[in-house]
Amino acid sequence: MRNSPRTPTPVRTRMRTPLTTRLRTGTSARATLLLLGAALLSPPDMGLAAQQSQAPDSARIAELERRLDALTREIERLSLGEAVVQADTSVGGLGFGASKVYGIQQGVSIGGYGELLYENYADERENGAPSDRSDQFDALRAILYVGYKFNDRVLFNSEIEVEHANEIYLEFAYLDYLFTENVGLRGGLLLAPLGFVNELHEPPIFLGSERPVTESRIIPTTWRENGVGLFGSAGDFDWRVYAMNSLDAEGFDGSGVRGGRQKGARALAEDFGVAGRLDFVGRQGLVVGGSGYYGQTAQNRVVDDEVVDGGLLIWDLHADYRWRGWELRGLVAGASISDAEQLNELNGLTGAESVGESMLGWYLQAGYDVLRSTASTHQLIPYLRYERVDTQREVPEGFSADLANDLTVTSLGVAWKPVPQVVWKVDYQLHTTAAETGVDQLNLQIGWLF
Repeated sequence: MRNSPRTPTPVRTRMRTPLTTRLRTGTSARATLLLLGAALLSPPDMGLAAQQSQAPDSARIAELERRLDALTREIERLSLGEAVVQADTSVGGLGFGASKVYGIQQGVSIGGYGELLYENYADERENGAPSDRSDQFDALRAILYVGYKFNDRVLFNSEIEVEHANEIYLEFAYLDYLFTENVGLRGGLLLAPLGFVNELHEPPIFLGSERPVTESRIIPTTWRENGVGLFGSAGDFDWRVYAMNSLDAEGFDGSGVRGGRQKGARALAEDFGVAGRLDFVGRQGLVVGGSGYYGQTAQNRVVDDEVVDGGLLIWDLHADYRWRGWELRGLVAGASISDAEQLNELNGLTGAESVGESMLGWYLQAGYDVLRSTASTHQLIPYLRYERVDTQREVPEGFSADLANDLTVTSLGVAWKPVPQVVWKVDYQLHTTAAETGVDQLNLQIGWLF
C-alpha cells in the first residue's frame, strides 16, 4: 500500500496566532506538572498502604526520593525555557533555532547550528591555466543562540558565532517589545531583512553546500548592523522595517559591497540607512515578496573639498515554495551606487578595480525529496541551482570592468536529512566567467541546528 506523503517543512511558518498568545504557551503545562507533583508526593491510598505494610521503610523512602528527583529535574527543565520547544518554526524573520525563544513561557532558551565544509578545487581554470587553489576542510561555523523571555511582551535574543574554529563574532543581539498582538519594536545588533539567506542561514533549511553568490556579493550575507525598527504581520503579510548604521564604502571594490559591512563593531555612524521587507505568506509553504535598502555610505568623507554621499540602493524580489516534496526558490537582486568615481578615488581603485555603479544577480533552484512517498522518515533531496552575477554591470567613465566579476555558477547536488535538523550535502559546482577564469569545485557539507 502506498504511504501517505509527508508534509514538507516550510521555509517560514506564518504566525497564525497572535504573538502574545504564543508568548503565553506553556502555562497550562506548568500547572499540570505541579498537580502531578502533588500527586506523586502525596501519601498513598490506604489500600496501597496496606499492601506495602510489610515493605521495609528504606524501600518506601527510596521510592519517594526517586519521584522527588524526577519532579525536581522536570521543574528545572521548565525554568530553562520549555526544552520541548523544537527548532522547526521561523518567527519574526529568524531561523528555526533562533526562533525557539518565542515558543517558551518564560526563562532561558538555548539553540544553535553549525557546519563543516570540505572544498575540492579543480587543478585548472576553464581556460586551461593552473587554478592555484588549494583544497580545504573548514570548521566553518559553530553557533550558539541564547535568548531570555522576561514576560509576554519582552524578550532578548542573541547569536554568538565561532567561525573557522578560531574567530568569535556577535552575529545579532536584540530586544523585542510587543506593542500589540501583531506589532513589535526591535532594537540592537540586527540582521538586515533582505533576501533569504541573510536571516535564514541555518544549513538544514536551504539547499546548496555554499550560499548563493548573489546573496554574498550584492546582498552581503551575513549582514548585520546596529539599529532599531518595527516588525509584525497584517493579514496575509509579514513585514519588517529597520533604521541601521550604514555600510562603510571604504570596503567597496569591483567584487561588490560585502567589504563594507561594519558588523556592529565601533561602527561609523555618520550615515544611516533604512532596510525594509514585505512578504506574502497567506498560503502554506509559499513566501513571495521583496525587500530593499537605501543609505549613504561615504561616512562624511571628502573629495576635492566636497562631502561624498555614496548613496547605495539594494533591492530584491524573491519567492520560495514547498509543496509535496518540492523545494522551489528564485531570487533576483540588484544594487546601484552613486558617486562611484569619487569612491574609487577614496579607496585608491584604478582601472578594472572600480566599484560597480550597477550590479545584478539572480538564481533559480529546485529540489525534490525522492523518499517522500516511502515509509522512510529520512529525506533525500537532489537539487539544481543556476546563478548569474555581475558586480560591475556598469562602471564610471574612465574605468573598466573585470570580466572575472561576470560569473555563472551551476550547482548540482544532493542533500540527505536523517532528521529534519541534520543535513549532509554534496554538490559539484561549475564556475564560468566572461574572462574564462572559473574554477570548478566539489563540496561536502555537514550541518545541524537545534
